[in-house]
Formats: sequence, C-alpha cells, structure tokens
Amino acid sequence: MLICRIQAEITKSVFFLLLAIIGAHAFSQSVEKQIILSSKAPKAIGPYSPGIMAGNTLYCSGQICINPESGIIDTSSIENETKQVLKNLGAVLESAGMSYQNVVKTTIFMTDIRNYKSINSVYAEFFKEKFPAHEAIQVSALPARAHVEISVIAVN
Repeated sequence: MLICRIQAEITKSVFFLLLAIIGAHAFSQSVEKQIILSSKAPKAIGPYSPGIMAGNTLYCSGQICINPESGIIDTSSIENETKQVLKNLGAVLESAGMSYQNVVKTTIFMTDIRNYKSINSVYAEFFKEKFPAHEAIQVSALPARAHVEISVIAVN
C-alpha cells in the first residue's frame, strides 16, 4: 500500500515536471520576424522597416505621401496625399502576400482634424467592406511636412 502511494506520488511528480518543461519550452519559443520590403513603396526615411511579419500578422510602419518612383512628396491636396499613402501601404501589403481585405486595424495621424472627412472619402475607395478598426489622431506635425500618415496591422 505504501509502495503504491509512493509510485502514485512519483508518477504525479513526473507528470507535473514534464508539464512544466513542455510549458517552459513553448513560452521560450520566439516568433520569427521577417522584414517586408517593397520596390513599389518608398524606402524608409529612418531606422525602421516598412513592414514586419510576425507569425501571420503584418505590422506596417506609418506611410506618408512619398512617391516611390520620384521621391517627391505631393501635398497639393489632402486627397492626393491620402491616396499616395494608401498606395504605399498597398505595396507593402502586396509584398507580404496580403491586400486591404487582410487589414484589421489602421491608425490615421493628421495635422488637421478638419481633413478627416476628406481623408475618409479616399480611405473608403481602398476599404470597401468589413472595415478595419481604426482611430484618427490629430498631431502637431508629421515627417517631411506631410499632412497625413497611416499605419496598419493585417492578418493572413
């Protein structure tokens, strides 16, 4: 009887030890990060990547209205800026094998909240259904004197 109890305790201890080892191994696994670049999107203007794929999730850095072919920033209208920003994001999404339909979250930074309606009208040309969650934030300034910057998170 005593031997049976000792065996049961040993079995239980071994079980919990194995469970702890397996759990620790699972938590120690890091998600591999892959840098996503696109020749159709502007090069980063700082020490960051245009996109990072971690598991099945793509984190896109904020894009501004830099034309990737000319390097010129067109700030002639908020609509032109927003369209170029979304084209740049689309290029990063495409390089990751995704599209606007994969986007689950957007963050819109703008230097004037009064432009929100115009930004949304262009935004609606790119996001047609099952709209992603998003927030819109007025900021005092953006890089390269842009008036709008958008970042996205997408899931494959």
